[in-house]
Amino acid sequence: MDLRQLEMFRAVAEEGTFTRAARRVHVTQSAISRQIKLLEEELGSVVLHRGQKRVALTASGDLLLKTVHRVQRELQETVSQISETRTLHRGSLSLAGGMTVCMYILPPVLKRFRALYPKVEITVINAPSSAVLDSLRRHELDLALLTLPIVGDDLQVRPALREEMVVVTAPGHPLSRKRPVAPEDLGNHPLILYEAGSNTRRVLDEFFLEEKVAVRVAMETENVEIIKAMVSHGLGVSIIPFAAAAKDVKAGRLAYSRLRGRKLYRETGWVYMKSDYVPKTVSEVLRVFDAVKDKYLHAIPGQS
Repeated sequence: MDLRQLEMFRAVAEEGTFTRAARRVHVTQSAISRQIKLLEEELGSVVLHRGQKRVALTASGDLLLKTVHRVQRELQETVSQISETRTLHRGSLSLAGGMTVCMYILPPVLKRFRALYPKVEITVINAPSSAVLDSLRRHELDLALLTLPIVGDDLQVRPALREEMVVVTAPGHPLSRKRPVAPEDLGNHPLILYEAGSNTRRVLDEFFLEEKVAVRVAMETENVEIIKAMVSHGLGVSIIPFAAAAKDVKAGRLAYSRLRGRKLYRETGWVYMKSDYVPKTVSEVLRVFDAVKDKYLHAIPGQS
């Protein structure tokens, strides 16, 4: 058994077919089949169920895949420790977040990080939380900034921001003159909300349920820019983090109000795989974030 065999096995297990796995590791399909057969002969156990269209892990294969993940992670960490010097002269950093995070939080953080470490290659991915967590577990990402809660025994979660969410409307909208807005008033207007299933939407749905607000959802999207565009044209109202609306409020494209009787918050946190060793790229991003975050948190002006 060697590392190349294990890499081929992992590719087949994760891709589901020998054909896609062969493309992933740049060998022929017959070469992968041969190596998997040799691996099974050495182990004395079948690791893959071969179906007509897809393969599936056996119990032995599931155990082997977990071991492969651990071995490859430890190898990556060892290489990182050997190659890192006191400062980051080279390396790579891959991170991910949702739409709002990628637009309003990561840019100033990564600008500062790049100024400190210009030779580190940075890759940013925008994707739903479920896809991001899958990529983290496959070790395709180093770090993510996600809406909480995120739960997983294999994950390290570090709270980062607690953002107040506010009601946003078009300027001149009837709710823009109600400061603060009573929860029941939201039921009288079409709402443009984050898509169902997202952690941010769960915060809102719990709020509507607790306040017994019968909502009329006119549109759902994870793209906060679409939400703001629709709201600014008077097609509905929304509840979004104030940080996402601050520049539009200042420019007169949107109006905002707090909620009466309670405050809504969206919490975000850094998420990465648990390990005895945290790569320096990750620890430095966390350090840079802590150093600059107060500059980019938009304080909500007082309202009467």
